[in-house]
Amino acid sequence: MASFIISKRKNGEWQFALKAGNGQTILMSEGYKSIAACQSGIASVKLNALDDHRFERKSSSNGKHYFNLKAANGQVIGTSEMYESFDAMEKGILSVHTNAPAAEVHDESDK
Repeated sequence: MASFIISKRKNGEWQFALKAGNGQTILMSEGYKSIAACQSGIASVKLNALDDHRFERKSSSNGKHYFNLKAANGQVIGTSEMYESFDAMEKGILSVHTNAPAAEVHDESDK
């Protein structure tokens, strides 16, 4: 089962990663100043993952593909890994869409 993992960065900010059942990271957040803001980011992912229009499909200068998940206000709430192909990126979007809404949250920020 997919899960959100909350961790703390060396600079003291919190972040989350959405991980698939196999442990692969499928979405990473920005840094947040508080754990409450990080938890709000997770709630936003769960809500916005259901709307395909919230996924911004992009390609990098080296030809790899990735996506951003955006909130209703246009703010990026998560960014994917880089994918070798457009089809692989679409599978990543489908994984977020399918797994995020019911994913459990695990706080590992104190480890």
